[in-house]
Order: sequence, then C-alpha cells, then structure tokens
Amino acid sequence: MARQLDEQIVGRFPVGQRLRVLDVGMGQGTQALRLARAGHQVTGLEQDSTMVAVAREALSGEPEGIRARMRIIEGDGRDTGVHFLPGSFDVVLCHGVLMYVEEPDPLLAGLARMLAPGGLLSLLVRNGDALAIRPGLSGDWSRALAAFDTTAYRNRLGLDVRADRLKDLTSTLAGIGAPLHAWYGVRVFTDTAADGAEAPADVETLLAVEEKAGRTDPYRGVAALLHLCGVRG
Repeated sequence: MARQLDEQIVGRFPVGQRLRVLDVGMGQGTQALRLARAGHQVTGLEQDSTMVAVAREALSGEPEGIRARMRIIEGDGRDTGVHFLPGSFDVVLCHGVLMYVEEPDPLLAGLARMLAPGGLLSLLVRNGDALAIRPGLSGDWSRALAAFDTTAYRNRLGLDVRADRLKDLTSTLAGIGAPLHAWYGVRVFTDTAADGAEAPADVETLLAVEEKAGRTDPYRGVAALLHLCGVRG
C-alpha cells in the first residue's frame, strides 16, 4: 500500500514539495513516520492512548529533524474540525479506520473538509464485495454463504466490524467533493496467511505479485482490502 500511496503523491504533487499530511487513526505511526522521514510535515491523530504511547516512543528514537516534522495528537478522527481549520492539509490518510465506525459518512465529510483544493484523500477499507473469500478458502461454507449478503464481519481480533463496497464509497466520495481518482486492491493472495507467519525467502517476488494484482482486474476486485484515493475538487 505504501507503494500505491507514493505513486499517487508523485503523480499529483511537484517533486520535492514538502506536503502537509494528516494521518487519522494513525495507530503506531508506521505510515506517519515513513512520510516524515521522506521530508513531509505530518500530524498523526489517534484516540487509543496505548497506540499514541507506542508512536511517541518510536518518534523519540528518530533524528531531531524528523521529530520536528511530526506531531502526535490524541483525539477522535470524527473531531478533526475541533483540531484543524478546513483546507489545512495536502494529504489526508485514513487507513484501517472505517471498519470500526458505524456511520462513516460524517467522518469522511470531515476528512474531505481538511483537504486543500487538489488535495489527496487516501482510504484503506475492508472490501465488502469480497467477504466470502476468506471463509470460503478455509472451508467455512456456512459463513462464506452468509457473507454474500452482508457488510458485517468478525475480524481476527474477534471484534464485530463492517466493510465497505466500492460502489458505495465511490458515490460517497463524489458527494463530499473528493471524487474517486484511483483504487487498488490490497492483500489479494496473502490474506489467509497466519498471523505472525514468517516472510518467505522470495518476499520481493511476493510483493511484486501483490502489487501487480492490486492494480489488475479482476484480481483487485476480490482483494481483502481496498485502497481508494479521492481528490478534492
């Protein structure tokens, strides 16, 4: 997904431009730190205090220049208007968050308002059109059958969460003024790998296969996750 995001950034902004980036629901700060290391000014927003502590610990080990380019705020992604002025960012990330939000439309509208004209909104969501794939491949036929008619599912943490369909998000993005510009599949072939599984010796080939599948039909349509990129009009 990082390669996909970099592709969109390079294609939209002048090379060398220091972008203002907001990472909503940044978790432990993996993407936020990566972008700060690349020279961008990054703000991470996270409501889980444990994740905030992990991110701050990781940031503390970075060189001073990177620490100066990144700030971390503990807060809810639905309250971006409390923390920031409209149009304050060139890039807004919201990765792995929507599945935990029962009513995502207000959150998405708030994220779009944070974007400057021409700004990039990057979403990573569970693919609601492919929920039957994982249980089907594992032979759980009753759960696979039920998955065709719902966007609700139970994740690997045992939490009851929700997925999004590409058609629905395309409509939502158009309605909030950040229409879909590009989309990719993420974890086409590797979604059934066991948690904590060791990377294979030919991991670069694996990544190349996933990257190719993530931008190629029909494979990307059955990926476990969708990476959608909208552009503020």
